[in-house]
Amino acid sequence: MKKLFNKILCPVSFDENSIAALEVARTLAQDKDAVIYLLHVVPTPPVPVSPIPLEPFPQTEHDARARLRELAETHLAGKVRYEMLALSGDPAHVIIRTVADVGADSIVMATHGRKGVSRFFLGSVAERVVRESPCPVLTVRGKAQ
Repeated sequence: MKKLFNKILCPVSFDENSIAALEVARTLAQDKDAVIYLLHVVPTPPVPVSPIPLEPFPQTEHDARARLRELAETHLAGKVRYEMLALSGDPAHVIIRTVADVGADSIVMATHGRKGVSRFFLGSVAERVVRESPCPVLTVRGKAQ
């Protein structure tokens, strides 16, 4: 079996739950002298809302990169090796694809703890990633919403 926590993919949505997951990823990376791939996925609408193609949303990805840079400087700089990725698409699909693209051996990500109707309508990116991931996924539970 491949060694775990040497290349950690850590998707973030800039909320306190994903920052808690980033802290867990940082601790694991420090213990293993690993690299963290800090990822933010800019969601794209599932159905085109305009006849004009909106891909690849350069300004939105640009803004995400700036926020990733701030997050990395606050939580990772000088502590662990890391790379930042800002991509567009369906979050779960992009996370799974990025595992292969960067050769990640593990994912550390937040789950928002939604229940009932909000979970039904909003779905769960973490749940889909756990089901479809080719590598182990460590979920960090946030506050229930």
